[in-house]
Order: sequence, then C-alpha cells, then structure tokens
Amino acid sequence: MTTAHRTCPICDSVCGLKIDLDPAGRVTKVRGDTEDPFTGGYICPKGASIGRLDEDPDRLRHPMIREGEQWREVSWDEAFQAVERGITGVIEKYGRDAVAVYFGNPTYHTMAGFLYRVPLIQSLASKNVYSSGTIDHMPKHVACGHLYGDPFAIAVPDIDRTDYFLVIGANPMESHGSLFCAPDMPGRLRALRKRGGKLVVVDPRRTRTAETADEHFFVRPGTDPLLLLGIVHTLLEEDLATVTLDVDGLDELRALTKDFTPEAAERICGVPAADIARIARELAAAPTAAVYSRMGGSVVEFGTLTQWLVDVINILTGNLDNPGGTMFAKTAALEVFRTGQPFEWGRWRSRVRGFPEVLGELPTATLADEIETPGDGQVRALINIGANQVIAAPNGPRLGDAFDRLDFMVCVDPYLNETTRHATVILPPPRMLQAAHYDFLMQLVMVRNYTRYSPAVLPLDDDQRSEEEILGRLVLIAAGAGAGADPAGVDEMFINQLLTGATQMPGSPVEGMDVEVLRATIEGDNSREQILDTLLKFGQYGLSLAKLKESPHGIDLGPLEPRLKELLVTRSGRVELTPEPIVSDLDRLRAKAAEPVPDVLLIGRRQLRSNNSWLHNVKSLVGGSNTCTLHVNPADVARLGLGARAIVRSAVSELVVDVEPTDVVMPGVVSLPHGWGHAGGKQRVAAEHAGVNANALTNELVVDVPSGNAVFNGVPVTVSPHQA
Repeated sequence: MTTAHRTCPICDSVCGLKIDLDPAGRVTKVRGDTEDPFTGGYICPKGASIGRLDEDPDRLRHPMIREGEQWREVSWDEAFQAVERGITGVIEKYGRDAVAVYFGNPTYHTMAGFLYRVPLIQSLASKNVYSSGTIDHMPKHVACGHLYGDPFAIAVPDIDRTDYFLVIGANPMESHGSLFCAPDMPGRLRALRKRGGKLVVVDPRRTRTAETADEHFFVRPGTDPLLLLGIVHTLLEEDLATVTLDVDGLDELRALTKDFTPEAAERICGVPAADIARIARELAAAPTAAVYSRMGGSVVEFGTLTQWLVDVINILTGNLDNPGGTMFAKTAALEVFRTGQPFEWGRWRSRVRGFPEVLGELPTATLADEIETPGDGQVRALINIGANQVIAAPNGPRLGDAFDRLDFMVCVDPYLNETTRHATVILPPPRMLQAAHYDFLMQLVMVRNYTRYSPAVLPLDDDQRSEEEILGRLVLIAAGAGAGADPAGVDEMFINQLLTGATQMPGSPVEGMDVEVLRATIEGDNSREQILDTLLKFGQYGLSLAKLKESPHGIDLGPLEPRLKELLVTRSGRVELTPEPIVSDLDRLRAKAAEPVPDVLLIGRRQLRSNNSWLHNVKSLVGGSNTCTLHVNPADVARLGLGARAIVRSAVSELVVDVEPTDVVMPGVVSLPHGWGHAGGKQRVAAEHAGVNANALTNELVVDVPSGNAVFNGVPVTVSPHQA
C-alpha cells in the first residue's frame, strides 16, 4: 500500500487529496489532505470518487479510428498519420481558416491544456478558435477588460474577511465558488455568520447557498442588471458612494443610471424596490462588503452588463481591491496570459453572423453556422479537445448534425460520447493519476495566494501517450512538420521564448544574461517540469519546482493584497467606469424590459456531484438528488395541469421530462440541470441515467451581445402535460 498526495483536478475547489493505492495501482481510499494549507482537509463527493472516475472501465486506452459506423483500435503512429492526412488535406485544399479548434472545460484544469493552447492556436493560424469560455465566463472577461484593460483582472470576494456578502445568480455552497476558488464554502460562510457578517442571496431558486442566507430574494431570470442598476442608482442619488480608486466616468454613470430606479427594477425583476434600496444602503454602510455573481449572471442575455455592474458596485462602495471586499490573487507562476497592453477585441469577425473576436476566439453559438454555410473559410475540419458540445453547447443537437458534415474531426478525449462519436479519430489522454498537475488558471481566482505541484502518481504504460505529447504532436501537425516530428521541440521552443523574453525585459533580474547560460539553470525531470520551473523562477514569488517538490502539501503565500495598480492597463491609466461597448448595451436592455414577460422561463441548476457532462459515468455520483428532473413550483404544477411528465417547448426544440414539484423555484420558472442527455456513446452508467439534454432547448441565435456568450438561463418555454 502506498499513499500519494495531490490536488484534485476536477473542479474549481482544488482540494488537496490523500490517496491510498494498492500494489496494482488501484485507489482504495481517498481523504482530504489535512496538511494542505489552503484546503485544510476539505473534500467533496467528486474528489472522494476520483479513484472510480480514474479507473472507469469505459475510458478509452488506445486511439480509435471510425470507418463508417464502426470503430477500431489503432496504434498511435497510425492515429497521428490519419490526423496528418485529415488536417493537412483540408488546409491544402481550403486554407487554414477551414480548420477550427475547440478547447473544452477540462483544458482549464490540466497542465497540458494550459501550456499547449497558445502553441496550437499559433501553429494552426486559423481565425476559427472556440472554447467553453463562450458558454460560461466570457462576460466577466469582457467586463474586466473594459474596466481595467486586463480581461484576466478578475476580482474575487475576500470571503474570509468580509462583513457583507451579496451573492447574485451563484451557488458557491455547491460550486465551491466558480471563478472564485474557495474550498469548504460551507465552513467559510459559517465563519462569516459567526463573526457577525451577513449573507444575502438573489436567485430564482432557493439554492443550498440561499438556504443558509440571512435573506433570499427570488428574482426573475435574466433581470439581474436591472436590480444592480437600482443599487447603483441608490448609491449615487443618496450620495452613498465611497470611491477610493482613480476612475473615469463617474458623472456619466450618474446620468446613465438616473432612470434605472429601484421602482423601475421592481416592475421587471420582482424584487421589492424598498429591499433594493436597503441592500444598497447596507452595502455602503458595511465595514467591508463583496458583491459576487456567477453563472446565473453570466449565461444570460445581458451577462456582460451584469458582470460590469457587480464590479461597479464594488468600486462605488470602496470595496474593490481592499481587504474584505473583492481582491486580485497573485499567482506563483509567471502570468504569461497578461499582455501588459490595453484590452482589444473585434480584430476579426465570424464569417456568417459577424460576431467580433474576443480573447482570440469566436462564440460557440456560431460554430454550427461556420460548418454548415458554404463559401470561403467554411469550417471543414475540427480539432476538439476535451469538449462535449452536443450536450454542453446551445442547441447542441444541431452541432452534432453539423459535425457529421465535416471532412475530418479529431477529438482528444477519454470517452466515446455524444460528441466524439462524430469524430474520425479519437486520441485518449491517460488517467488523471498518470499526469502531473499544476493549477495555472485556478490560482488566478483563489481567495488566498497559494501554490502546489502534484507529480504523477502512476507511470504511463508503453501503449499510452501523455496529454503533453498528444497536444505537442497536434501542434507540429498543424504547423506542417508532420506526424513523425518530435514534440520535445515544441517544449524547448516555449522555454527559449520565455527565457529570451526574461533577458530582454527592462528591470528583469536576468536582463542581458545569456539565454544558454540561463537555460542551464532550469531544472525538471522532463520538459513539462522544466517549463513549470521556468515560469516559477520568473513568477511573482521567485519560487522553483524544487521548492514545490519539497512542499508536497502546498505552500501558503499569504492573504490577498491590493494589486490593482500593477494590473491596470487602460489607455487612460484609470478605471473606466463607463466603457462605451458595455454601456451602449443599456438601450438593448431597455427594449427588452419593455417586452411582455414570458409565461415560463427555463434556468439550469448546479449539482454538487456533477461537473458539466463528464461525471455521470460514476455510480457513486448519480442518483439521489443528482438527477435530471424538471423543478416546477407547485403553483405552476396546478396552474398548468401537470402530472408526472411534461412537454417543455422552446423556440428550437421540445423535450419530454420528469416533473419534480418543489417550492425551491419561484413561480413562472422551471429548472433543468446542465450536462445530461446521454445517448449514442459507450458510457454504460451514464446511459442508464441518461436524463435529457437541456441544451436541446437553448437557442443559439440568442447571445449576450458584447461577449457573444451563449444564453442558457432565462430561456422562454412553454410547459404542458405529457399524455403517456
């Protein structure tokens, strides 16, 4: 029996795990790592099931090639040769824009997904880059990019020191704080209450977070910006604002919000005007306060406005970049994603619907258009990495049909699922415990500065390839170097680029130093570790890989500290409170508010034992409360005459679903969880608990305009009885 310590890579909580393995390498027990200074032994059901997930017998071990409707296992050489023929053939015949690449959510949680993303995009040189960012968090990046010039300057609630916590459209008790890395959120919220703090939740559902709150307000889905505008209006009209930062646009903000009164908000969002004004006054009076919004305020038609207003309120109350308010984490590794230049967007547009590029990518909502529509630049091949868009994307079934029109599709994925079954080639990465782990991106949104490196627990077998090698070979194939090129060259090029930049950076501790001499100081057992060592040595704390290996439980780097001045890169050098690309969307909001309210609105819901679509093949994570049912308020059940099952219809499709009457949703709102609807793959447990695909109902033609983000919450539907 051996015991390994590592970080859980499944979700944003980054829990430290203590894993017991038998001599054959099978996981026998998983506990929280009590010596981890950040997570302190906390563990959730997902982490506790990591052994069952990692050892899932339905995981693919060998590359697969589809011939007609049949699949066959092939060698890695044959698989990469097929990829080279498919990608190169499309490029030679149609050009580079005919090949698209898509990065799924798991790529944000693996070392390879972070390290090889930019090299693959650069080598492919296509405008058709997509990711799960535009079905998730792009509104936050756009809001921060316009406010601060840096789209990665995402302030997180300093939950451990705040006195007042306003949560809008988020359920951190079950998400652990999405874009807000805070393990053991139940303990943190109990500590908030114990020290006399207050928790207020605004949500169309009485979530687990709302159940623990001092106050919970039902709100009509998608109307959060009106409520937030009512708060801003009150702060400014009653002279309650305490702005401690250098800002531009305060007078413009006052004029823009003059008509957005709490009374106007109440008529649309349903929250009483008196309560909206009171919340504003409480935020202003609290010694410290933090406003936070996540999926419910992101995957909606006005997600960017919502995320902008969250930060605006934190600024107006003097809480942004202050202890106990919302603050910016400082990562241990060099923050290579920061350009140091003001945020730019719209450098190119999508071919069919004219969406502007944001962060170098186009909206997922238009990928099907780009595949289906003939003409120059039509997408004819797709490199798909860790994404199950048929379930996760708006109108996902349409994408599934579109994938069948492609000349070629390669998926990097461990499963034959609803999306990969449309591929030509599947390249399976190894098990999680066979891969080293370092949280490059999660450290960007942690509630305390912290770092940890987890070496691989188990070795690769001879017939496996690391995720780094798989993606490195895709980089070389896209660059035209061929299937047989050595991927180590990609890593070495990356290291040399980092070192060259460090030696040429004014004020750098190695400015003017010879790159070859500097290269000799970089350590690590492989190129992946050498890249990490490089990023650590030139990072914010001057750490090294050796130091992290000496601290297997992680290193506490201290509480969050003010750092906006070093992140601010707007052209004015000040916080831009009223950026035109955002405030111009207020006219669209006014027009929407004047429309009749739909009879029923559909929202999603967070489930503690789910993570998008990829945990439903583990028996311990399905069943119980983790089921795919339609939550309907009992008043609506009676009003609509519903029985055990219902037909839910939207503008694009309809589903027959099991009805679960419950007063946790407000009247006029129904809820289906995201990530279900398993069909057509080879995941046996998931097929037994298939559920329905909620995103068959979401309309890909409706997006948050400033960011191009898909809209999953606040979808107009009709609900009627299903006659068996």
